[in-house]
Amino acid sequence: MKFSLSIIGFFLFLAIFADFIAPYPYDLQSRTTPYHPPTRIHLLKEGRLTFPYVNLYVMENPVFKSYREDTSTSCRIKFFTNTPYGFKLFGVEKPCKIHLLGADKLGRDIFSRLVYGSRVSMLVGFVGVMVTFLIGSFVGGISGYLGGKVDTFLMRLVEVLLAIPTFYLMLSLRSVFPLTMESFEVFLMVIFIISFLGWAGLARVIRGMVLSIREKEFVQSAKTYGAGTLRIIFRHILPNTYYYLVVSATLSFPGYILAESALSFLGLGIQEPQPSWGNMLSDARNVNLISAYPWILSPGVAIFLVVMSFNLLGDELLRRYK
Repeated sequence: MKFSLSIIGFFLFLAIFADFIAPYPYDLQSRTTPYHPPTRIHLLKEGRLTFPYVNLYVMENPVFKSYREDTSTSCRIKFFTNTPYGFKLFGVEKPCKIHLLGADKLGRDIFSRLVYGSRVSMLVGFVGVMVTFLIGSFVGGISGYLGGKVDTFLMRLVEVLLAIPTFYLMLSLRSVFPLTMESFEVFLMVIFIISFLGWAGLARVIRGMVLSIREKEFVQSAKTYGAGTLRIIFRHILPNTYYYLVVSATLSFPGYILAESALSFLGLGIQEPQPSWGNMLSDARNVNLISAYPWILSPGVAIFLVVMSFNLLGDELLRRYK
């Protein structure tokens, strides 16, 4: 659990302090350095230990985007320094550049874009989980507690949603919105789509738990003392599903990140130049580019680590729950 919490905490830290950690703006282009390789950080100079520094990279072949490290021009890495882009954790002075994970086809720093993209991907996951679980808990609680025609109607609605293939429904919902939407509007739209698709399965499980809990003595006692329906549901029944909701949320979180990544990867989610881990992987559709510039797969590694961490965390919580 410590490993998974450490990975999740690391990416949350990146998302919160992205403006400070990222050395460059996410939309800063450099047409002279497309597909710049990851910059080597040196600690030794002439056999002696020195402050971290980088060398200038010079493009040797504009066609194949190959670079040579010019050891005659070195720049010291400065930490907690003022740069033309604001106060940053680290940076270097011109003419050198520091690309920890290389650059993309437009010369944009992949590390900076990955850090800013963590805001989108992580926030979509958290907000999507929160909205989904609020709707699913409410619908499932009402359905299970009231029963009768209300239960029948809500469960038939849930079954209709569950019967539709998720991915195709996601694409259909996205096609309703214009492709010229602003980035923030697209962000809200992605959250709406993911939340709309996610609550049905949860509502069905919560409804089954509520059917059992509503027969407990403490619920009958609350009825005897005249507690209202909503008070009984939210104060006495749903809190008893809390641990299940926590476990289910950790297991569901990766699905929301992958859903956002899939939409953005297909060009239907977060639009350029706003970065998300999904749209940063759009270049990875070309096998030749991957073999020539493997650092463009860095967002895929980030997705893998976050998804794996949440799955490990969910499995551990599930074992404790049982």
